[in-house]
Amino acid sequence: MSRVQLALRVPDLEASVAFYTKLFGTEPAKRRPGYANFAIAEPPLKLVLLEGQDSTGAAGTRLDHLGVEVESTDQVTAATTRLKEAGLATFEENDTTCCYALQDKVWVTGPGKEPWEVYVVKADAGS
Repeated sequence: MSRVQLALRVPDLEASVAFYTKLFGTEPAKRRPGYANFAIAEPPLKLVLLEGQDSTGAAGTRLDHLGVEVESTDQVTAATTRLKEAGLATFEENDTTCCYALQDKVWVTGPGKEPWEVYVVKADAGS
């Protein structure tokens, strides 16, 4: 199953976890210091919360990045090919550790400078 990922940079992780737990009716799938993610079944969504300010130092919740989680490295490779053939500039990361998981991914940037990733989680990267 593929699902869209929404990653938010939040100033107060505990308050955000409490809010999104109530909003979606589910507990986080993963918790680490300064980090939580929700694997929401309905609607299919991976919600990632990253504690701290964004690179500009702005306060409040801000979009960090968007993503599409896929099931295999082959799907990441196919997305990379499709995006390149569509004329988009891509940045590939293989066997990278991100969000406490080993991942393969490809990045593109939308017209509003919003970062998008297509990624697969290959393994948990521990605590």
